[in-house]
Amino acid sequence: MPEDLSRLCIHTITTKPWPLEVAVDKYAAAGVGGISIWDDAATDIGIPRTRQILDGSPLQVVSYVRGGFFPNHNREARQHSLDNNRRLIDDAAEIGAPLLVLVCGAEPRQSLEESRRQIQAGIEALIDHSAGCGVKLAIEPLHPMYADTRSAINTLGQANQMAEAIDHVQVGIAVDVYHLWWDDRLEHEIQRCGANDNLYAFHICDWKVPTQDMLLDRGLMGEGCIDVPLIRSWVEAGGFRGFHEVEIFSNTYWSMDQDEFLKRIITAYRNFS
Repeated sequence: MPEDLSRLCIHTITTKPWPLEVAVDKYAAAGVGGISIWDDAATDIGIPRTRQILDGSPLQVVSYVRGGFFPNHNREARQHSLDNNRRLIDDAAEIGAPLLVLVCGAEPRQSLEESRRQIQAGIEALIDHSAGCGVKLAIEPLHPMYADTRSAINTLGQANQMAEAIDHVQVGIAVDVYHLWWDDRLEHEIQRCGANDNLYAFHICDWKVPTQDMLLDRGLMGEGCIDVPLIRSWVEAGGFRGFHEVEIFSNTYWSMDQDEFLKRIITAYRNFS
């Protein structure tokens, strides 16, 4: 179990009620090592102000969240998505984030196979721009319950296949335990991901039982059914030495005192990660 917080990263969405400046100060004061910035937290105050806040903090910026949403049955909409992703890459570079996490999207008016083709084409179209900005791209596979509109990439195997087909150092994978814990091939696919040096991010939380909301009821590590330490051991056996990123969407936790919630995050990280 982790003894210090140097590899703990918290996503700003986790403590959503806090403005970015407050979150940065609170995380740093607690000894947290890293922060991942959600685009709403940055655009609410502007990218220059975001950079100013982060430059004044000891926190390491781990990633910018979230790009993607490539598929659409309309060509103009797909082009708009690419333009938006280029803007997000620019913003990530400006705030000093080395990685843009991609929630790849899906289009219910077409097959999953077609959506996956459009996702790969979209990512490939961004490689030159992302390389020029020094920002890598991470495909994040999402749980199959989101295959309708949020992502046609639903297993780590699918993400591995796409990353290997693209075969570029700019493109890797974000492993999120919430989306992947159920997969009986997860250990194998993590090994595959690590063998190809494609493991770019590791997100942690827990799956509460019963889950009250499939989007907004994630749990703290240790209060659900995900064996986070086991998955962490697979990730580290695959060569990953990056941050453990706590990403929790929870109406329950957003409604409580955020200072108390931060204490709970740290306790859960130390005891159940």
